Amino acid sequence: MTSLIKVRGLTKVFGAGPNQFKALRGVDFDVDSGDFIAVMGASGSGKSTMMNILGCLDVPTTGGYRFMGHAVERFTQDQRALLRRRYIGFVFQGFNLLARTSALENVELPLLYRGESRAARHRGGMAALERVGLAAWADHTPAELSGGQQQRVAIARALVTEPQVLLADEPTGNLDSERSVEIMELLTNLNQEGGLSIVMVTHEPDMAAYARTIVRFKDGVVLAVERREECIDVRH
Repeated sequence: MTSLIKVRGLTKVFGAGPNQFKALRGVDFDVDSGDFIAVMGASGSGKSTMMNILGCLDVPTTGGYRFMGHAVERFTQDQRALLRRRYIGFVFQGFNLLARTSALENVELPLLYRGESRAARHRGGMAALERVGLAAWADHTPAELSGGQQQRVAIARALVTEPQVLLADEPTGNLDSERSVEIMELLTNLNQEGGLSIVMVTHEPDMAAYARTIVRFKDGVVLAVERREECIDVRH
């Protein structure tokens, strides 16, 4: 595998003086192209801060972050926004769908922000819904979908820009066990069949079992990296 993301000596400090908090304390972190990484750790361990930096939603205090060889820590705000829109997909625990718009319209949003034509947005949105098995539900609003279906729409929205990496923050946190397995099988299939690189935060060992690599955070540092020989294979 080739490195998609390389992080070296990353720190993140919030506040100053006696109120200063060191969320990250010199993190080294790699994401190889095609890997599926589960990031685990207790609340306050630094994993969410790390994900925000990887997703260009925040910047490090010190240290280096390279994405496809480019020094992201040197990027301007506009350059980070461009990287985020074109190369990174996001999936959140709370789905974050617009309630009064259809599944298709929700999926099309990233293409709207990119200035794509209406026809291109429709083609891309339908293709993304097809990938998650929801093309037949394109006209339904979130209220007409189950929790699992809503998360599939959210995944389709993340996929519509054809990102290099998918960042998933507790993607099964609001789902029951059966729906959680469905979402994990979908993510695993996207990784194993489609070659999509995935970095997923999870508290659940059962969900982490789908990943190839487990990275454990504690007190702002990477405590351990486990390369797993056996992960759940969903290919048919």
